[in-house]
Amino acid sequence: MSLVLDPAAQDLLFREARTANTFSSEPVTDEQIAAIYDLVKYGPTAFNQSPLRITLVRSPEARERLVKHMAEGNQPKTATAPLVAILSTDHEFHEELPQLFPHAPGIADMFFSERPVREQAGTLNATLQAAYFIIGVRAAGLSAGPMTGLDFAGVQKEFLDDDHAPLMVINIGKPGDDAWFPRSPRLEQEQVITTI
Repeated sequence: MSLVLDPAAQDLLFREARTANTFSSEPVTDEQIAAIYDLVKYGPTAFNQSPLRITLVRSPEARERLVKHMAEGNQPKTATAPLVAILSTDHEFHEELPQLFPHAPGIADMFFSERPVREQAGTLNATLQAAYFIIGVRAAGLSAGPMTGLDFAGVQKEFLDDDHAPLMVINIGKPGDDAWFPRSPRLEQEQVITTI
């Protein structure tokens, strides 16, 4: 066998995992989110930067404010999911690099002194971290419904500040009835992998 990971874990994380469109009413606890983060924080990023920020939308008032910024087709899912998370990029992530990359104390000034560079690096690495977060949600036995159909400027103005840019919104919970669309096809390795 080419993979070390147990086949049941492979199924949980990838083969049987799906993007959920409906959820049960079972709540997602703070303890589950803490366990997810404690696992996925070890995912690799450039210079160990950690620009991802997660805003948990728990209160009915905050949920209502978020739903109005979602695309029409995403509004019912966001209104009824047990938990919704706004994932964003912190464009001032470089301020934490002395803590996260201590063996190179000048790295923040050397590479990230200019805002456009931070925005590009932060968006790329926060997106990596968002993918790890989705896998962590699956590892907790939950389903994720990541969405980019939203008014990004509206979400930023409503929930964030000028230093934080939304990446996506993720609905989280146990899948409900009719949670899945039919699985779409995937590319075969011959279409993706080139050896030179």
